[in-house]
Amino acid sequence: MIAFLNQRPAIQIGSYQVLDYDTDWLEDAIMRAAKAADLENFPMAQEIRYGVELYLESKCSLRLLHLEDLFDRMRKMLVKIGCAPIADKLQPLAPLVTVSLVKTATSAGNGFELAFFETLRVEIAELRQAGAEKVHFTGLRESTRILRGDSKWNKHCDALLEEIRIFLAACDKDSEEFSSSLSLSVEG
Repeated sequence: MIAFLNQRPAIQIGSYQVLDYDTDWLEDAIMRAAKAADLENFPMAQEIRYGVELYLESKCSLRLLHLEDLFDRMRKMLVKIGCAPIADKLQPLAPLVTVSLVKTATSAGNGFELAFFETLRVEIAELRQAGAEKVHFTGLRESTRILRGDSKWNKHCDALLEEIRIFLAACDKDSEEFSSSLSLSVEG
């Protein structure tokens, strides 16, 4: 049995699920929509966030809630309380998403660095498309060893590790097709 923190459902973002999250990102999404609707001094953002938080903790019977569905519900709520201009501008924004590089390296296989980088590029693009702006990667060293096929760390592992870091740094800066920035972080 899975225990959910604060009795909130997991949030499905693309092919990833986030179990442990705060709700600050909801308020950020509401404030962005208010600003886009030329209502920068929107005083109810925090109260709306608390209402959504209450819904997630006590009224939502789902154990898994797709991010798009959550934002559809938020839009309907905003329309009900007379904030249709904000509802029209509300765009999905995801909480921090944690991605294991080990899974990507394992699926690519030993010696298939190009497949690893291409799969990772696609995963990042899908997460961005789904509303993720903050992504944390784990398993960097382990994924490097999987890709190199080495049981012990060596200079080839160091070189590949640096390539992965450079690739992620480039993805962090490459956000021309999106209106918001991307923040990538790597464990270790």
